[in-house]
Amino acid sequence: MRLLFITDFTEQFAYRFLRGILDYSQGTEHWVVCKMPPSFKRKLGMEGVVAWAKEWRADVVIAQFDPDDDVTLFRKNGIIAMAQDYISKFTTIPNITGDYALTGTMAAEYFLSKGFTNFGFFGYNGVCWSDERCMAFRERLEKAAPEGMNFYMYDGQNIDNMWYYDQSELTAWLNALPKPIAIMACDDNQGNILIQACDLCGINVPFDVAIIGVDNDEILCNMSNPSMSTINVDIERGGAEAAAMAERMVNDLSYLGEDIVLKPLTVVERLSSSLFATNDKEVLMALRYIHANIDSKICVSDILGSVPISRRLLETRFKNMTGMTIYNYISIKRIERFAQLLLSSNDSITDIAARLDEFDTKSISRRFKELKGCTPSEYRRKKRSK
Repeated sequence: MRLLFITDFTEQFAYRFLRGILDYSQGTEHWVVCKMPPSFKRKLGMEGVVAWAKEWRADVVIAQFDPDDDVTLFRKNGIIAMAQDYISKFTTIPNITGDYALTGTMAAEYFLSKGFTNFGFFGYNGVCWSDERCMAFRERLEKAAPEGMNFYMYDGQNIDNMWYYDQSELTAWLNALPKPIAIMACDDNQGNILIQACDLCGINVPFDVAIIGVDNDEILCNMSNPSMSTINVDIERGGAEAAAMAERMVNDLSYLGEDIVLKPLTVVERLSSSLFATNDKEVLMALRYIHANIDSKICVSDILGSVPISRRLLETRFKNMTGMTIYNYISIKRIERFAQLLLSSNDSITDIAARLDEFDTKSISRRFKELKGCTPSEYRRKKRSK
């Protein structure tokens, strides 16, 4: 099977999607992939891309198509086409899209659990995946606190120039926002830009502004300073489903396909949103220490070494803020981190446990089941089958 993949290869989405295709192909026939940047598609025009695809003998084209692209040209020339959501969805070919409403709702519920009353959204105007995430994010917040919720939106960036932003306009928006505030970025790229802009204008993340993105681009998230929280999406599963559907469409020309919907899996919490909406500096110091060291086997005494108050006072104020003891908070966050790694990698349970300094696999599996209601293996299987 020969695939022409036209997308933005500066983002990890493309490679995670290809990983899903690779996983699928290992059990079927071999796939050959040609990677083409969207700029080349704009240079050639649609007729030029179709001619190139025919010459290369492509069976399938998956691309970030523009709304005015005549995508019907592919099937007329014996090539299956699918649209990776870019600006708008298509009605004539299958879309590789997402449950954007659920993603927005998930981000809202995450921030609500941390006690915020000021919220923002940073995205693109007139782009389906950004607009739908924003709408669901705002609707969930309004449902939770229709009177006490303040919402602010910035959507002045052009999707055609994802890397570029008007620095003065964005920093003016950030400086004018009430603090503390929780902001959902429409994706990790925008979240990274937001963290950079906060740094430029002296706004402290996450103390003044908490930020969460979408897609779990691990390189981008971990290179952000501070590291960026995000919502992990089941991109690999989408790649495998798209490959299976493409094969069926190639072999059965009467089958027109259907949309592939990528589901959000879980919030991957990193430092950019690890704190609660509080002015208690000592509790914030404790929380920051926990989240910076969550992959290590830390204990309460480790935290006391970095917070200049007594254990009794810190425990009292910590529980008043979070609703749990420091020990229980660490335990729960480490199990949640374990759950994140189960879904974001194919490593064995033993290897994932070792990555968290947990060398007694039976012990962490037991604690996992107590919190999640199922074993690690059952959790991974259940979440990935949705």
